[in-house]
Amino acid sequence: MVKSGGVAMSRFRKRRISLFDIVNALLMIGVVFLMLYPLYYMAIISISSGGPVSRGEVGFYPVDVTLKAYEIIFSSAPIVQAYKNTLLYTSVGVTINLAMTALCAYPLSRSHFYGKNIFAMMIVFTMFFDGGMIPRYLVVDSLGLLNSLWAIVLPPAINVFYMVMMRTFFQAVPDALIESAHIDGANDWKVFLRIVLPLSAPLFATMTLFYAVGHWNSFFSALIYLNESSKYPIQMILRNIVIQGDMSAQSTEMSGVVGTLVVDQNIKYAVVMVAILPILALYPFLQKYFVKGSMVGSLKG
Repeated sequence: MVKSGGVAMSRFRKRRISLFDIVNALLMIGVVFLMLYPLYYMAIISISSGGPVSRGEVGFYPVDVTLKAYEIIFSSAPIVQAYKNTLLYTSVGVTINLAMTALCAYPLSRSHFYGKNIFAMMIVFTMFFDGGMIPRYLVVDSLGLLNSLWAIVLPPAINVFYMVMMRTFFQAVPDALIESAHIDGANDWKVFLRIVLPLSAPLFATMTLFYAVGHWNSFFSALIYLNESSKYPIQMILRNIVIQGDMSAQSTEMSGVVGTLVVDQNIKYAVVMVAILPILALYPFLQKYFVKGSMVGSLKG
């Protein structure tokens, strides 16, 4: 009797767990749909003909598929130039970010570094107290960096929060390993470059993703520090198109006449897709490092 009751209870538990899994899966599918549908909607609008788009006939699938909007975008000199500028700003900016953050975090992670707590407090202080936009502008102007690449990549050279994460990660490297390297004749640079950095690959992959997304999505620095439209990143062009409705800098084909092959909405969503696809493509390559790199850097204080 007891045995049969135990079997029945086991079956009930399995059934309950299975029901929970089904409900949980349905909820997750619903959340994924809510998150991905706006992106999907922009994608199908960008490849639909202008007539159905203007009449509101596009819902869950594209209508009269055409790539004319993308042809216009990639034949537009300002957009192509802005895309090149964004690639340049992101690649140079991420390189500077990783180098400066690592060079700041590593000394602060070593127990024998004299005065590290004072320096750490001074750096963390800047997380909570900022001089503001006008002092930053005056500093950039006084250094002669206005309207240049360096005005975009140097002011955000170090993110203090990421530096703290990197310092915590470096603290997890055993002191015995570093001491043995010193005994073998390695100096601090060799220890940093040949031991610490190879062990920190997951963290650097995570930091690369964080910094790259920040640079790629940034437009405010360009809005403040750049005077020439030829130096604008793609996000500035996207801002002008989506927020201000400025199509004048792109192509005369962006007329927005109802019933034509391409309307303004096609162009807007096509530019959005072009702007976000590189970052979306970067995630799968760095995803395996993401959880490990972000969590390990947050375990120790």
